[in-house]
Amino acid sequence: MNRRIKLLTIADDISRCQFCEVAGLIPEAKPIFQLPVTARIGIFSQAPGNKAHLKGLPFFDPSGVRLRSWLGVDETAFYESGKFAIAPMAFCFPGYDGSGKTGKGGDKPPVSECAERWRTQLMAQLMPQLDLVLLIGQYAQRWHLPEQSHLSMTARVANWRAALGRPAPGEPILLPMPHPSWRNTAWLKKNPWFEDEFVPELQARVRRALQGSTQDLHQLDTTI
Repeated sequence: MNRRIKLLTIADDISRCQFCEVAGLIPEAKPIFQLPVTARIGIFSQAPGNKAHLKGLPFFDPSGVRLRSWLGVDETAFYESGKFAIAPMAFCFPGYDGSGKTGKGGDKPPVSECAERWRTQLMAQLMPQLDLVLLIGQYAQRWHLPEQSHLSMTARVANWRAALGRPAPGEPILLPMPHPSWRNTAWLKKNPWFEDEFVPELQARVRRALQGSTQDLHQLDTTI
C-alpha cells in the first residue's frame, strides 16, 4: 500500500472516530480536518472552534479570516486548492470551559487523547509530502518541537528566520506561529514585527506553493 493510499485510509478512520465522545471527553465527536494528498503546506493548530464544528470546515470563523489574511489566500484557495493540509492536535471541538459571565467561557484545551491515538501514524504519511508546516499555538509547537518546550511561544516565533533555514533532507520547514484568535490581538500589537516582517515572507512561500513551482521553497530569501 503506497503512502497516498495509507493517508486516505487514515483520514477515513479519523472521520469515523467516536473515541473521545464515548469516553466523555468532549460533547460531540465530529472530526474536522483537511488532508489532500496533493498538500504542500501543513497547518497544525490546536482544535476546531464551535463555528468550525457547526459548519464542518476547519477555521470557518474569525480566526480563519485572520489566518487567511496572513497567508494571503482566499477561502477558495484555502479549502479547494489541494495545497493545504489542516491537521489540528485534536480533531473535534473540545467544548467550553464554563468560565466568564456568559457561562460558556473559552474553548477547552485540545483533548490530548486524540493526538496520542492518531498523530504519530498520521504524521508518518503526511509529513513527507509537505514543504512547509505552520505550527499554530503552543500545543502544536510542544508536540512537534519538543526541544523548544522550555521557550515561550513568543521566543519560538521570534526565531522565525532561523526556522526558515534549510531543514534536513526530505523534511519540511517547521514554522511556529501565534494562534490567529482575537485573544492574541494584544500580542500582535506588542510584536509588530510579526505582521511587518514575518507575514510577507510567509505569503511569498505560500504563493510559490500555490503556483506549483518545482523550485525549492527553501530557496526564498530570508534576510528581510
